[in-house]
Amino acid sequence: MRISVVDVGSNTVRLMVADAEGGVPLPVHTAKWRLRLSEQVRPGGPVPEEAVERLVEAVADAGRTADRWGAAGPLAFATAVVRAAPNRCEVLRTVHARTGVPLCTLPGEVEAELTFLGARRWMGWRVGPLALLDIGGGSLEVAFGRGRLPGFVASLPLGAARLTHEFLAGGQDPASRDQVKALRRGVRHQLRDVAARIRWEGPRTAVATSRTFQQLGRLCGAPPGRHGPFMERRMRCSDLGDAVGRLAALSAAERARLPGISAPRAAQSLAGAMVGHTAMKLIGLESVTLCPWAIREGVLLRHIEDGPSWWAEVVRRSEEAAPPAPVPLRLASTSN
Repeated sequence: MRISVVDVGSNTVRLMVADAEGGVPLPVHTAKWRLRLSEQVRPGGPVPEEAVERLVEAVADAGRTADRWGAAGPLAFATAVVRAAPNRCEVLRTVHARTGVPLCTLPGEVEAELTFLGARRWMGWRVGPLALLDIGGGSLEVAFGRGRLPGFVASLPLGAARLTHEFLAGGQDPASRDQVKALRRGVRHQLRDVAARIRWEGPRTAVATSRTFQQLGRLCGAPPGRHGPFMERRMRCSDLGDAVGRLAALSAAERARLPGISAPRAAQSLAGAMVGHTAMKLIGLESVTLCPWAIREGVLLRHIEDGPSWWAEVVRRSEEAAPPAPVPLRLASTSN
């Protein structure tokens, strides 16, 4: 059986086509389309018409590509940048009507659950109780579990792009000391209760997923991607703390010249590093393993194991759900 998944993130639309052999999604083709939605959508703001047009084109191209590779219609979902938009329902209907691909959004807690599933399957049972951190453009997903699925999940408004807009004036210039201080205070305020819960659970292993963590890991000395997915990659909390200081002293253009930091993500790299470092410190993690499997693999695994009816129910619930009200992080942080 050949299946495919489309992930509409804050920066790119990614397609994975995989063969489901022996219950494991084995990739045969991947592709991506760079949209940079986070640069066009303010936190809690609508997705503008021109961005919807580009999204339609990307999803349509992804659907055609999946078809050329012999996969059924892709399992397509959008993450926080679309999920939090007040015109979310209109965006989803437009994409479906014009491409034939039923795009849906997943609650942040479901994203955390699926990402945990992908990470658990990659890491295996030997790692024991597992904690997960995943930084996206609009949110941070956190999970902990001892089995196949997590027993605790949380989704927090701590995405790298969101925080960059909120605290760092878009991230184009070196951040001021006051900006960095305010960002750190806001992140700590949002994270402290969730971090206390994970610390209490006592994970044996901690993993970090997402493109943000991959780039930060490379900055902190992890082997480059060309060495393949089976190369062990770890990132120490102390190294990430040093990276926060380096990134804070540089402009976005200067950060893009650092190892691992891509130009499209350079502006938000400081916020991402701050979230990752603060989470690791509050939880008490000396290091994390950088895991190549995340939400896309989790979606494919659930589809393989639970069948097409599971995804049909996900799409139905997405179509019925009302868009959530945006949370003003800066207001929330002032109570600390």
